Amino acid sequence: MIILKEATTKSDLKKFVKFPFSLYKDCKYWVPPIISDELATFNKDKNPAFKDAEVQFFLAYKNNSIVGRIAAIVNWIEINQQQVKKMRFGWFDFIDDTEVSEKLLDKVKEIGQHHKLEYMEGPVGFSNLDKVGVLIEGFNEMGTMITWYNHAYYQNHYERLGFVKEKEYEENRFPFVNANPKFFARIDALVQKRYGLRPLYLTKTEEVMPMADQMFDLFNESYSKLSSFVPITDIQKAYFKKKYISFINPEYIKFVVDKNDKLIAFGVVMPSFSEALQKANGKLFPFGFYHLLKAKKHSKDVIFYLIGVHPEYQNKGVTAVIFNQYHKTFSALGIKNCIRTPELADNIAIKQLWKHFYPEIYKRRRTYRKDI
Repeated sequence: MIILKEATTKSDLKKFVKFPFSLYKDCKYWVPPIISDELATFNKDKNPAFKDAEVQFFLAYKNNSIVGRIAAIVNWIEINQQQVKKMRFGWFDFIDDTEVSEKLLDKVKEIGQHHKLEYMEGPVGFSNLDKVGVLIEGFNEMGTMITWYNHAYYQNHYERLGFVKEKEYEENRFPFVNANPKFFARIDALVQKRYGLRPLYLTKTEEVMPMADQMFDLFNESYSKLSSFVPITDIQKAYFKKKYISFINPEYIKFVVDKNDKLIAFGVVMPSFSEALQKANGKLFPFGFYHLLKAKKHSKDVIFYLIGVHPEYQNKGVTAVIFNQYHKTFSALGIKNCIRTPELADNIAIKQLWKHFYPEIYKRRRTYRKDI
């Protein structure tokens, strides 16, 4: 007998956050979140995503023990502005029991039907800056702080319950030595001269912050044509600035401006916090913060989080300016490995962008959909 309970209290939400800690306690590839940070993400008073989305959190119980969880998400910006009648779901974890996964997904379906939506898709987050996709290949590879890890049986549950593939994502990596300057250094100089561009050399967070609003505006412009895109609102900009920008090494954020100092391209890279998060095991204190700070300063692995180019400058070699700046930074810091966030498998442009780095696809993930 599976019983669902909506998590509405702080105590319930803490159980929601902590369930994967028991589900993956013996898994050396799972990367735990910081519990307090995850709770803040689910706090309606702190996360502005709740201003444009309705979110309900559910826990599944069997014999008085938690055996699953799911977040049911209705993003009204996506529905009203883009006319996409989609019911989102994410943070979906469960034991290997189809009765559990079916019960949780049926609840999402019920909410979607109540709002007269047409289909459900997941796992996804509130917006494009959240985690996405269920892992289908790469279970013996370390997770990252910006992706979900899951057991191999998850895929079987989706397909057994009638879900079909909606989108497929690839995760790539390459050793930094593959970044040969001959493929971008010369183009960098040509592009700067031809279009009157220049990179900004920023080394302090307080220098980066004034550019952050422009960066999020450019993100909205450069990513708007991607499927399932949800624009970042002004309120969310302030939230992401506080949550992410102040946490990232300022030298890992690159900006390219035109002759009028208008931002036309950016790159955001993060040090890998995977091992530090495993050592922290969900807690900042007493030693978690130390592990994260050490990783921020000394990690030799980096994650390419975002690269954005203004539509007017796309396919004109502007990314060479960004790559050349990163090459200088990473060479000085002794970076060893470069990891990329999940990218749509059918995104030919992104494949062309990275082809000279000879990347290796080491993980694949999907979102699944089902009509409701």
